[in-house]
Amino acid sequence: MKLLLDTHVLLWAAGGSEKLPAAARQLIGDPANELMFSPASLWEVAFKSGLARKDFHVDARLLRRGLLDNGFVELSITSEHAVSIESLPPIHKDPFDRLLISQSMVEGITLLTADALMARYPAPVQCV
Repeated sequence: MKLLLDTHVLLWAAGGSEKLPAAARQLIGDPANELMFSPASLWEVAFKSGLARKDFHVDARLLRRGLLDNGFVELSITSEHAVSIESLPPIHKDPFDRLLISQSMVEGITLLTADALMARYPAPVQCV
């Protein structure tokens, strides 16, 4: 199964965080699953890092390199992903999350998230 990890799950997985739910850990650890990340997540990380938030210290370049080195596949953002956002119901206002949801819907890839609000979309979303 192809799994697109949302930004929180991606950061927890990459950092080996205890916050990563056991269900997510099991899915991510299953070699039968293809793990994917979106440039939208790297954009979100770079954006928040650029704000110099004291609670956020992640280097987007190092994160990307680590993901690629560990077998993650980068899911490019297409114009179809961008325009599909327009048809999403206004459940979630976060533009990064809405793009991830759009990618999931357009590509038919399961979006793995810890955000119950994202799971309310009519998309292949799995909340862990």
